[in-house]
Amino acid sequence: MSGIDKAAWLDSDRAHLIHPQHHPSDHLDAQIWVAGEGALITNSDGNRYIDGLSGMWNVYVGHGRRELVEAASAQLSTLAFAPSYIGATSLPAIDLAERLGELVYPSINAFYFTCGGAEATDTAIRTARYYWRIQGQSQKTKIISRHLSYHGSTLAAASATGVPEFSEAFGPRLPDFLHIESPYPYRFTGGGDNVTPGVTAANLLEEAILREGPDTVAAFIAEPVQGGGGGVIVPPADYFPRIRAICDRYDVLLISDDIITGFGRTGRWFGLEHWGIEPDIVQFAKGITSGYLPLGGIGVSDPIKAIIDTVPYARRWMHGFTYSAHPVCCAVALANLKILQEEGLVARAAELGARLLSRLRPLEALEHVGEVRGLGLLVGVELVADRATKARFPAEAEVGKRVRAELFKRGLYTRVLGEVICLAPPFVTSEAQIDRIADIVHEAIPAALYR
Repeated sequence: MSGIDKAAWLDSDRAHLIHPQHHPSDHLDAQIWVAGEGALITNSDGNRYIDGLSGMWNVYVGHGRRELVEAASAQLSTLAFAPSYIGATSLPAIDLAERLGELVYPSINAFYFTCGGAEATDTAIRTARYYWRIQGQSQKTKIISRHLSYHGSTLAAASATGVPEFSEAFGPRLPDFLHIESPYPYRFTGGGDNVTPGVTAANLLEEAILREGPDTVAAFIAEPVQGGGGGVIVPPADYFPRIRAICDRYDVLLISDDIITGFGRTGRWFGLEHWGIEPDIVQFAKGITSGYLPLGGIGVSDPIKAIIDTVPYARRWMHGFTYSAHPVCCAVALANLKILQEEGLVARAAELGARLLSRLRPLEALEHVGEVRGLGLLVGVELVADRATKARFPAEAEVGKRVRAELFKRGLYTRVLGEVICLAPPFVTSEAQIDRIADIVHEAIPAALYR
């Protein structure tokens, strides 16, 4: 589609489209993406770029996979839509739920499907409150999450999200949502000779539960690696085991937000596997279909499923979306999971991530690179104004914007979150492309900061 009248299309875009996190200044000269193949995407000018963020952290198996197109086409030709409400189901939904039971945390065997991640967050929160209410503990409604977390932009999900900008322009967050500090190793100041930063950060959860009263707290929700709000924050190894113990001690459900980290992004099928623990509820989206169709959902532990299944009819789990378990989305998810398994892409994500990290580590010798960090194929490079103090650049310096422009100029399209370069390319990215990503970052930082 190169050669289209880009100016006319963008005029129409600005007149008629409202974008996520919208501001018209971002769309004065926006990219119009027209094609994709593997780890590459092509814009309307005919230029190709490495997709450094897998679209929006989600195109795991790469662009242009005919298997996923064919799975969607076959299901559309057979049964385009079927309800999953009272007394109805479909074969793809059943197959997918059964398949997930083999892949997700062992204690989780039952699943509810949504259209995406924010709906999954809302569903997890409602389910946690329902679980306690049905057992006569209706006062257990509070949800604890973390600063710099991202759980979505619906009203409840934004209330759980630990980035104020997602709520402050829209009015106050919902009541009964509170936040604790993130386990941010590069910037966390707690801990001491006898207590590690991971345990100290986890203990903030215990303090919050005791402060609020254990009989009022329903759940703690956390991303295994904080991506969309924190800029790829990997917790210390002892953080989540301590979190699990605290949740168990005070009867607080642990919700793992695996929307970015699920289905292999960190080099394991699901993020908490790295630390040998399991959640009570897992929420997922993004990689389940590699972004080819919108699908998300939650999985619940056996005790939660037992509560849902044994209540009187009048107190049933009254939650639902029209497009829950959409048969076409479920069919594509099944085909996507098959690709991930048959091509060994979860292990490949671990290998490529290690390669990318090793190529980026030398950046830490630069004056304005504070830290290179990552887990699997989820990597961040944090830029700082001063390495000694870890001081951030002033907002007016527009460092993130400048770095992003230099990356793009060299053929890499990705997100710079604040002053953290986020990298999460597709699992099918070649070794040569991984090396090129690293080379581009090495070139772009000096070009943006030392000019």
